[in-house]
Amino acid sequence: MAMEIEHQEGYHLHESSIFGEVQIADEVVAIISGLAALEVEGVAKMSGNVPNELVSRLGMKNLSKGVKVEVSPESVMIDLALEMKYGYSIPKVSGQVQERVKSAIESMTGLCVERVNVRIVGVAVDKPQKSQKSQKSQRTVHVVKK
Repeated sequence: MAMEIEHQEGYHLHESSIFGEVQIADEVVAIISGLAALEVEGVAKMSGNVPNELVSRLGMKNLSKGVKVEVSPESVMIDLALEMKYGYSIPKVSGQVQERVKSAIESMTGLCVERVNVRIVGVAVDKPQKSQKSQKSQRTVHVVKK
């Protein structure tokens, strides 16, 4: 079964079969990449550019946020922009992201991933929040009867 890849608003996988043509859009590869990256422990969120941020503020979900996909005749290259959770090893988590994304794209699409570039654009710090119980206890008034 021969496979040929073309790029025109997506990936067209031409397989010599009686069933027809399979087409995978760039957006699908980007979504797979973003979801795979988010599965890695230590990744806080994907970080997109200004138009992506605007889309999310308007209430629309953009599952390819922070992902750029480039294709050549032989392979695919992925650029990811993400925020890490504070306290995690950046080299270790970045390596896990690269492995997870490469594996997901290759197994789900059959495309060969040449490179997965990870760019850390921020660190997310959890803000400690006071529980409602502790806030209530601070408001407790003791009444003494005489």
